[in-house]
Amino acid sequence: MGGVSKGSVQTGFQNCDVQFHRLTYPGPSSQREVKGSFQNLESRRRRRRPCGAESRCESRSPGALRGWLSMSAAVRTVRSAGGGRAVCVQWEDGSESRYPSVWLRDSCQCPLCFLPSAGARRLRLEDLDVDIVAKQVALADSKKISITWPDEHTSEYEAEWLKKRCFSEEARAVMRADLFLPEHQYWGSDLQLPKIPFEEIMYNDESAYRWLCTLKKVGIALLTGAATRQGELIRLGHRIGFLRLTFYGPTWQVQDKADANNVAYTTERLCFHTDYPALQHPPGVQFLHCIKQTAAGGESEVVDGFQVCNKLKKQNPEAYQILSSTAVDYTDVGVDYCDFAVHCKQRIIDTDSRGQAIRINYNNATRDTVFDIPAEKVRPFYAALKEFNDLLKSTEHKFTFKMKPGDILTFDNWRVLHGRQGYPSCPEVTRHLEGAYADWDVVMSRLQLLRKRVLKRD
Repeated sequence: MGGVSKGSVQTGFQNCDVQFHRLTYPGPSSQREVKGSFQNLESRRRRRRPCGAESRCESRSPGALRGWLSMSAAVRTVRSAGGGRAVCVQWEDGSESRYPSVWLRDSCQCPLCFLPSAGARRLRLEDLDVDIVAKQVALADSKKISITWPDEHTSEYEAEWLKKRCFSEEARAVMRADLFLPEHQYWGSDLQLPKIPFEEIMYNDESAYRWLCTLKKVGIALLTGAATRQGELIRLGHRIGFLRLTFYGPTWQVQDKADANNVAYTTERLCFHTDYPALQHPPGVQFLHCIKQTAAGGESEVVDGFQVCNKLKKQNPEAYQILSSTAVDYTDVGVDYCDFAVHCKQRIIDTDSRGQAIRINYNNATRDTVFDIPAEKVRPFYAALKEFNDLLKSTEHKFTFKMKPGDILTFDNWRVLHGRQGYPSCPEVTRHLEGAYADWDVVMSRLQLLRKRVLKRD
C-alpha cells in the first residue's frame, strides 16, 4: 500500500480513522460489491485451470482481495502438483492457491509439531526435509485438507487458515498491510493536527484504537485534557503496555536547568531532530506532556521527515543517496538516571530494499566530531545534509503550534522531527514538559490487540 499526498490528510481522528478503514477493511457495501463481482466472474472460472508456478487468486484490487480473503473459505478440490513438491487448492469461487510442500510440512499444526499454548513451532529445522513431497492429499471436508507425508505423519489444515496464507503477490500484500500497517499519510504546513481527549483513550478501546491507527498512519496525534501533573505518561505507558527505559529514566523533565546535561533542558531554540540516534535502536514513539507553558515563546515545531525525504529524493537523488548510505557517528555522555557513555553509527536516512525511507536518525546536537569517512567525502556529505536541513525548515513543510497545559503530543520518533522555539529565561520554571518513550513493538502489539477487540477479527 503506497503513501498518499499531503493534501489528503483529514481533520481529526474520526476522518483519519474512516479513511483508514475504507482502505483496509471493506464495509458491508464493499463486501456486497465484491460478492457481486465474484458472481459475474463465476461463469469464467468454471473451467479448471492448471496450478501454475504461483498462486492464482485472480488479479483483484486490494479492497476486493481483502474481501475475498475474509469470505468464508470453502475448498472445491485439492491435489498435489510438481511431483508432490506442491499442493494446489481450488476454492469454491474457482480460484486456486499453490502451497509448497516444504512450507506445509514446516507449518504442521498438530500437537507434535506445534505448541498451541505458546503459538510456537515445535518442529526443529534439522528434522525438516527441504525436498519433501506430499505422499497423499485428501479433502477431509470443504473446510479442511489432509496431507500424509512419506514417514506417514499426517497434517491437517483448516481452509480458512490456508486461504489467509495464500502465496499470491496480491494476497501477501494484503497480509503485510494487515500485520504492519505500512500506509502513510504525508503532510506539511497544512497539517490539521488530529486530537482526541486523553481520558477517552484511557478507558475506551475504540478511541484508543483510533489513536494508535492515526499515530501509525499520520505519525502524530495530540491527546488533550490530561491532568497537569507528573505521572500521566506512566498511566499512558500502562495503557499500551510499558514505556521505554533510557539513560534519562522512564520519564524525564524538559525544563530550564542549571548545568543542563541535554540541550533540551535550556531555553534555547531547538532545531529539528529525532531523539536518541546515539542508541543502536532509537525509541520509536515519543510522548511529550505539557504541564506548564511559558507565556512568550516555546512554540513546538514538527515536520514529516518522510515527506521531506520524498522531496529530497526527487529534487536531488545524489544527496539522498549520500544521506542514506553514509554512516554518521553519534555520541551521548553524561549522568542522569545513571552515568552513561554511548556511541553509535547511524545513517541519517535508513531505507528499505526499495530505497524508501523507514527511519530518520538526525540530531545535530549529538552528532559526534568523530567522522569515520574518507576526507574527500566530507564536503559532499555536509552539502547533502545542509540541503536536507533546509527542506526541514522550509515553511512548506514545517507545522508550528503551541501546546497547552494538559496536552500530550504523541509522535513517531522515526518519522517526525520536532523542534522548539526559544523562550525567555527566568529564575523560576516557566515551561515544563514531561517526556517518555515507547518502542514501536509495544505500540503495534497494543494496536493489534485493540483491532481484534474492536473489529472482532481473528
